[in-house]
Amino acid sequence: MKKELIFVEERKQAILEYVKAKNKAGVSELCAKFGVSSATIRNDLRDLEQNKLLLRTHGGAIIPVQAGFEPDAADKTGQHTEAKKRIALAALEQIENGDTLILDTGSTTYELAQLLFKRKNITVLTNDLSIAFCLEKHPSTVLHLTGGVLRKGFHCTVGTSAETMLRLLSVDKAFMAANAFSNDRGASTPDLQQAELKRLMVSIAAKVFLLVDSSKFGRDSFANFAKTDDINYFITETMSNEDKAALRDKGVEVIIADPQEAKESKK
Repeated sequence: MKKELIFVEERKQAILEYVKAKNKAGVSELCAKFGVSSATIRNDLRDLEQNKLLLRTHGGAIIPVQAGFEPDAADKTGQHTEAKKRIALAALEQIENGDTLILDTGSTTYELAQLLFKRKNITVLTNDLSIAFCLEKHPSTVLHLTGGVLRKGFHCTVGTSAETMLRLLSVDKAFMAANAFSNDRGASTPDLQQAELKRLMVSIAAKVFLLVDSSKFGRDSFANFAKTDDINYFITETMSNEDKAALRDKGVEVIIADPQEAKESKK
């Protein structure tokens, strides 16, 4: 009995480490990984949740994140890089020569900015300094910066100057980033000023694309900036059929980034 108890505790620790590494995991995925029944996995997840080590969701578990926590630009570098590159490639397919775009601040939108040399005569509006420096090199891209107050450590601007500029403009497509997304609450971010600027970006775009990797799905952050039905296209690297159906019921088109396309782009 003592050996069996030790094995159970070791499995729970291994489950916790696995979910931490991936930020979220489904029951069926954990069953396959650890070779036990769904009832066993659910019991383990319940025990881990009771100890406040993870948060159970419908069909799996996630690692809880404080609603007000926001990693800075340096912390985001290197996180989920492969997924972000795949999402950026899928987003590029939605951009045509001559488009007028918003690129929201974020590591995934920065990946998209690096691909825009494949399009011609585009106009880009952004509040992200890293994206601006990237697009400065593109001879056929017209770049507009929003201005505003610099968010130190986040490489972007916010505030009334940026908001005033946005209210005077309209664009074909907005490519938005988010710290969290849930089907019920929509897209959210920890900072109130950032949320207000994002809200305006969404409001002036004919089409809104949300670019988020799966680690952010099923979460909520402090300040909402877009309801689910404000979003026209949801681009991610993986999603359950149930979540796809829930989004499509709200009129959102789901685009799953093809890993094969990412491989081909490296050749």
